[in-house]
Amino acid sequence: MPRPALWTAISDNLTRDIAAGRYRPGDKLPTEAELSARFGVNRHTVRRALQAMSDGGLVHSRRGAGVFVAATPTDYPLGRRVRFNQNLRAAGRVPGREILMSETRSADPGEARALAIDPGDPVHVYETLATADGVPIALGAGVFPARRIPNFLEALHSTDTVTDALAACGIMDYTRASTRVTALLATPTQAVRLRLAEGAPILKTSSVNIDPDGVAIEYGETLFAGDRVALTLEA
Repeated sequence: MPRPALWTAISDNLTRDIAAGRYRPGDKLPTEAELSARFGVNRHTVRRALQAMSDGGLVHSRRGAGVFVAATPTDYPLGRRVRFNQNLRAAGRVPGREILMSETRSADPGEARALAIDPGDPVHVYETLATADGVPIALGAGVFPARRIPNFLEALHSTDTVTDALAACGIMDYTRASTRVTALLATPTQAVRLRLAEGAPILKTSSVNIDPDGVAIEYGETLFAGDRVALTLEA
């Protein structure tokens, strides 16, 4: 029988490494130079092996950053109660959150319309990077009516979740009134944050949450890495 092509052997070796857990989802693979030295081949052969793995959805490349192991998409339910930590734990993932920015400012017309307040009214805004098992999966922004929840930002920085922060402010429950999903391509800044290739697909959700009295308490926009999250609809 003819010997398999060198690039096929390299692809098979790296695939076995990933299956054995030597490289986990989100991990960066060795550089082309390092792989060339390991397997004793030229970079063109390594590049062909990596391209075959990319075509199979096993890895993805980010310009200027390298090649990364692709994550198995996480099911993320969209229903009446959408809770980030709860959704990820239900999928067997460990949730994480980094607050990138928080401030109080004037509401723009779109935010005011979503929250049923006047343009220019004060709102609390925070932006986060969300992770699953340490791998970035989403960039989020939440906008809250400051007059309705004056101490929200203080509570957010002293608790683990938005749900806990709202509870600390006296809002013990909230539900999703609406969600709109659109598909976009990652900008350079979004790609860096989410460890994606520039122009990679992302899913944007725009949503409004309401309290038990039907009053809007949050307008949110979330950008999900398209290859790491599967949005599911709950009845």
